[in-house]
Order: sequence, then structure tokens, then C-alpha cells
Amino acid sequence: MISFVVPAHNEAVCLPQTLQAIHASARALGVPYEVIVVDDASTDATADIARQHGAIVVPVQHRQIAATRNSGARAARGDPLFFVDADTTLTPGVVQSALRRMDQGAVGGGALTRFEGSVPLYAKLLMLWLGFFMKLASLSGGAFMFCTREAFDAVGGFDEKLFGAEDAALSAALKKAGRFVVLDERPYTSGRRVRKLAGLQTLTLLLRIAFLPSNLTRRSSVEKVWYNSDRTGDDRADCTLFDRISNGLALVILSVLITLPLWVVPWPQALLDGPLGYLRAGAKVIIAHISLVLWPCTWLLSRTFLQQKRWLERLKLIALIAVSLFIAARATLKVCALWSGLIHWLLR
Repeated sequence: MISFVVPAHNEAVCLPQTLQAIHASARALGVPYEVIVVDDASTDATADIARQHGAIVVPVQHRQIAATRNSGARAARGDPLFFVDADTTLTPGVVQSALRRMDQGAVGGGALTRFEGSVPLYAKLLMLWLGFFMKLASLSGGAFMFCTREAFDAVGGFDEKLFGAEDAALSAALKKAGRFVVLDERPYTSGRRVRKLAGLQTLTLLLRIAFLPSNLTRRSSVEKVWYNSDRTGDDRADCTLFDRISNGLALVILSVLITLPLWVVPWPQALLDGPLGYLRAGAKVIIAHISLVLWPCTWLLSRTFLQQKRWLERLKLIALIAVSLFIAARATLKVCALWSGLIHWLLR
């Protein structure tokens, strides 16, 4: 029997569609299942709506997503476990693919997602860019994850010291227990987080977490993104002038990163002498600064390598570490040269 675990806090608006999709997917495949909604201190009709849609309700007072998911897993009677966010819409194809991969020996996995509804263009590019690296590193976001009960218990479930990125941490832990897969199929998830935050705020948060992972152990550092109780306006984007400028700058940065090969390959001298040369120089400045994030990535990959026992994963990690070190070192030299030159020019 499959156990679908849905953590929920004030999810009265999104929850009906999520539960209907779970029921439709499981019934289409003809598999026995149960749906558990872990109601984490909701102040709206989340619990009543869950019961109306045939779910078992487990009330908790954690206000921490890792602990909430773990409470659902403890209450679940099935194997495997499917963790589905309350604003995520599954399809029969996604569920079937997950079951097939576990039948083929995977201990768990997840899926990248697509935004549902209107979201800023930068957010779509961000999802595409992050998705590429998550697929490459075999890491999954928490909107949809699955694993066998044995593997989940073996790694101790979600890390309750973390208030965010606990999904990536579980991905890394499950990879030590066996084969972890990232599906090609993509379920839909709400775009409310990127609608609530301006583009530069989102990128700044991601960089802060990358360079100071300890932020993930403090709820106050990630509260605006993952622990906002106010669901009013979730379906619309802010349209202030600041938000438009912020989203526009984020779009420029993501566009440069997505089209990175265009800026790093050699160009004919004729192009470098005109406006395109200045454009290329600006793009390379952005790329160099963003590439510095590979230093903490290298540290994280190195820690994972020391803990990894499977040789195939070790070889993949060695390759990723080598590439990350090479790019980070070159970027550091370029950034140092850029700023030293700028300081020298200002002091002339």
C-alpha cells in the first residue's frame, strides 16, 4: 500500500486540488493507498477539508516542515512513502514512474516541478537553471519525493535540525543507502513563493543559504519563504515598481546564466570592438561573481564524497568536485583582478 504524506499549514485553498489529484492518480493505477494530511497548527479549515476529501488527519504543532513530514511517516501504514506538498498536483504518470523505478531497485527519488499559474519569467528560468544542476547531482526538491520504508527508517527520515532544504538533505542521505533517482516527469506546484518575493530577494536568499548553510537551522532566516501563515494574495503577483525592477534585474542575471556558453566561448575581434563587446564583458562579470558560489558547493560535495560508499556515486562526485574547483578558482582570480583594478582606478 502506498502512503501519501501531505504536510499542511493553512492550506485550505490549495489542498482540495492536491488531494483530488492524489486520489485520481492512485485510482487510475489501481493500487491500494492511503492519504495522510499532517495538519501543522493550521488556523483555517485545512483539517476539515482534508477529512472531506478522504484523508487521515494527523494534528501536530511543529511549525517545522521536516518534523511535520516525519510525523506523517510515523502515522503511515504503507510502503513505499510518497511525500507530496499541499500545493503540488500529481499525475498518474508521475506516480507510475516512481513505482517503476523502485521496482527496478531504486531506494527513493523525487521529481523536479513546473510552476502552476502566472509567475515572473525570471522564476521560470531559475527553475530551469536549478533543475539542471539538481538533475546532474541527483537531488530533489520536497514538492514530490518518494522512498521505501526501509530506506527512510535507515537514514532517520528528514533532518529535524533543518528549517529548509531538508528535502535535499534527505536526497543526499538516501543516496548513501542505495540508488536515488530524479524522474523525467514533472508535476505542477504552486508559484506562490516566487509571487510573494521579488526577484533579487529570491536570489539573495539562495546565495545567503549557499555561503552560510547555518541559516537553514534558524527558522527566522527562511520564514518569509517557507513559514508564511498568511495565504491571502497567493494567487497574484505583486506589481510595485520595486518588484518590477527587482524581477527585471533577476531576469537579466538568470538570462546570462542560462546562455552562459555564448559568453565564454572565443568571439571574433570584430564583435569585441562594438557594443556587443561591452555586453559580453558585463555578462562575464556577472558569471564570475555568481561562480563563487561553487566554493561552498565544492565543500558540500566533498563532505558527501567522504560519506558516500557507492563507487559509482563517488566517481560522479569526483568529477563534479574537479569541475567546481576549476571554475571557482578561475572565477576568484577574475573577481580579484576586477576589484583590484577598480580600486586602483578610483585611487588614481
